[in-house]
Amino acid sequence: MTTNTKYIFVTGGVTSSLGKGIIAASLAKLLQSQGYRVTIQKLDPYINVDPGTLNPYEHGECYVTEDGAETDLDLGHYERFLNVPTSQANNVTTGRIYQSVIQKEREGKFLGKTVQVVPHITDEIKRRVQILGKSGDYDIVITEIGGTVGDIESLPYIEAVRQLRWDLGEHNGIVIHLTLVPYLSAAGELKTKPTQHSVKTLMESGVQADILVCRTEHNLPKDLRKKLALFCNVTADSVIQSIDASTIYDVPNLMLKEGLDKIVLKKLALESAKPELKNWNKFLRRHKNPKTEINIGLIGKYVELQDSYKSILESFIHAGAENEVKVNVESVHSEYLNDENAGLMLAHLDGVLVAPGFGERGIEGKICAVKYVRENNIPFLGICLGMQMAVIEFARNVLNLKDANSTEMDPETEHPVIDLMEEQKTIKNKGGTMRLGAWDCALMPGSKVEKIYKNQHISERHRHRYEFNSDYRYQIEEGGMLATGLNPKTGLVEIVEISNHPWFIGVQYHPEYKSTVANPHPLFVGFVKAALKHKKSK
Repeated sequence: MTTNTKYIFVTGGVTSSLGKGIIAASLAKLLQSQGYRVTIQKLDPYINVDPGTLNPYEHGECYVTEDGAETDLDLGHYERFLNVPTSQANNVTTGRIYQSVIQKEREGKFLGKTVQVVPHITDEIKRRVQILGKSGDYDIVITEIGGTVGDIESLPYIEAVRQLRWDLGEHNGIVIHLTLVPYLSAAGELKTKPTQHSVKTLMESGVQADILVCRTEHNLPKDLRKKLALFCNVTADSVIQSIDASTIYDVPNLMLKEGLDKIVLKKLALESAKPELKNWNKFLRRHKNPKTEINIGLIGKYVELQDSYKSILESFIHAGAENEVKVNVESVHSEYLNDENAGLMLAHLDGVLVAPGFGERGIEGKICAVKYVRENNIPFLGICLGMQMAVIEFARNVLNLKDANSTEMDPETEHPVIDLMEEQKTIKNKGGTMRLGAWDCALMPGSKVEKIYKNQHISERHRHRYEFNSDYRYQIEEGGMLATGLNPKTGLVEIVEISNHPWFIGVQYHPEYKSTVANPHPLFVGFVKAALKHKKSK
């Protein structure tokens, strides 16, 4: 079988968290900048159908695509680097694979055959891998395989890659293996044995790596690269160094310097050109050479784990570069925040973001944070649950509805200013049933958000079950908190802002999902700008 689309498979060895997603995104950026149409997909070996029901402590944030897929956070990196939306097809889990195969078996589509890992599971993996390639929209599809080689969970994926390489034919599919070359300080040298064992494990599954990308803290000398090439059956120019970088946005340039794009295109029998990274490097220069800095408080209950708010943190990097300012994000655990210590913990900040989340843990601390920034005129951005906390705080402390709450936290509250969406009330299954994906929003003419977006019609991504209770809208607006963004079809309140506050905005959606290097999100850009103004006024 021949195909016009070329496939690159990225596997990992020795340890997880080596940065397969960043390497895949960086390579994709280099190929895209040479005129190739590129997309990246992630194969996740866990049995969950998607990460939507996973605790952020388990798997970091759940990233949501335009078409409403709850996906792995690596898809956020893909979008931020490529500035191209991903979709349901870009993230596949073992749970989804088995679910599909079992459904076909129940429908009798296997004609009485015994359903097995090979060929039925591997065939389904191969089918999923090629969906994007067969769409005709891409020249190159990069497929990142989660986990590490040798994991029981990963074996069907590695076997599917082995089969696909034969199916695709020469120059149509290659394997990049990302591995670790550790430095032992006691011996004072880099060690290649972990990489050798990792490649050997991959070969035992019938897959020969074409290119080695070696994660390292120290430069790899020429003789060590030759040794790796010899023992791992690759050419010397196929041993690529991936040294620790000060920012993930340095990695495309580091891979360019190493010639990763050239060797990949050579092995795929494609022409290479000089990558066009002018705008990327302009962003990098602004990011690395800020004129000043500001301190933003991130109020949440998962703050000890950076991956829980990955898209928010990256959005601050994009918005900071746009404003030529370094954004120092200070994590504030909402469980330890109260009226007594709010001033001590928040007074020095130039802006406060109350993060999204679910459940009642830590919400009173978030409400305390909103109260403090509202009363002290500190710029505020509330996202999803953060917006809901702003509405509850306003109802309690401005409208004097002391029992105001969300029915998520208190089903018996006398004033449910936040309530379960009507269509959610009959839903029993938790996975994939929230309001998800892109929805339209109409902005009030003359509002702060309309000036920020420079548009009256926007589309943003959602992930929630609870909403602003419109029964309280008149009362809340009379008090001075305006509903300045509405869903044009349902009337759902998407945005609130306080007119007599310098910068106080809460949004029901997740703006962080749409911020990229090429297009920093206007809300984050505006928030950083307001924080900078607040700092100068102090």
